[in-house]
Amino acid sequence: MNKLEEVEQRFERLNVELANPEVLANAQRMQKLAKEHASLEKIVEKYRAWKKTLSDIQAADEFLRSSDMDLKSMAKEELPLLEKQREALEQEIHLLLLPKDPNDEKNVIVEIRAGAGGDESALFAEEVMQMYLRFAQKQGWTAELWDLSSGNAGGLKEAAFSLSGQAVFSWMRYESGVHRVQRVPDTETQGRIHTSTITVAVMPEAEDVEVEVNMADVEMQVFRSTGSGGQSVNTTDSAVRLIHKPTGIVVKCQQEKSQTKNRAMAMKILKAKLLELEQDKQQKERDNLRKGQVGTADRSEKIRTYNFPQDRLTDHRIGLTLHNLPSIMMGNLEDMVIACRTYFQAEALRHNTANSPGIPPL
Repeated sequence: MNKLEEVEQRFERLNVELANPEVLANAQRMQKLAKEHASLEKIVEKYRAWKKTLSDIQAADEFLRSSDMDLKSMAKEELPLLEKQREALEQEIHLLLLPKDPNDEKNVIVEIRAGAGGDESALFAEEVMQMYLRFAQKQGWTAELWDLSSGNAGGLKEAAFSLSGQAVFSWMRYESGVHRVQRVPDTETQGRIHTSTITVAVMPEAEDVEVEVNMADVEMQVFRSTGSGGQSVNTTDSAVRLIHKPTGIVVKCQQEKSQTKNRAMAMKILKAKLLELEQDKQQKERDNLRKGQVGTADRSEKIRTYNFPQDRLTDHRIGLTLHNLPSIMMGNLEDMVIACRTYFQAEALRHNTANSPGIPPL
């Protein structure tokens, strides 16, 4: 019995269990089974469509050997369409069978830092933050600003904010890396194009059960906020800096008037960083970061160039260039984000050694 047949049989057993009065009376078990049922439903739907298409192809092959010329003509027309449909279904099934990243459904913490380029880098860092906040609003996510340090001439040196909603990490995971901007700054009198960079880090928000922090390893410092906030935000020691001594990780939060709230937010950022550190370590141990894979979304990798004079945005990992930068900077990132997801899903398929039994390889 192949894997897909097992999935189909499990789906049918779940249908029976979900109709059982004893299960209906147990809310916890009902929720667990309903979640599993939902996770299998699309796979089963595509598998059944694939089996139906195979049956139609076999019938068309038989018609080709028929003495009835009308049936032969009809089969010749249908076969190419059926073959395309079969290939498309196989592609969809392979994608559905890929191992799910446990982080995909999580909320995220985004960190943006100015890099090379001085004041221009700080200005661009703020523009990119606003771009992501607009994109989040379009997706119906909730954004919460946790920390912000302004640049000397405007913009920002660094910022941290959270995005909460449905499957946020699966959308934002490929935004981590170095973003480069090429344009003529307002202060440039000779019309020369300057190149600046910023870094973006997207981290899945860690759950308490995933990361345990020994508070003896954490040094907490309090200080007065330096950014904009509410009234009196700069007059009390409400800002919090946490230093994780074993790793050297430093995080801070100063957006709230309450030291307690800032400490809680800073702890969430610290846990997200520790989770990311552990996951990176596991990934390296498992397959040495899959040396053969093109593009890793590593934050040290230059992933995009925003060229304003030429009105183009280029993602260097996937070789895609889009135009209409003003629209993109207003948060219309869907085309780029979907292209990245599609590309890296295809890469995962190519590197996945476990082709589903019973379905021809792609």
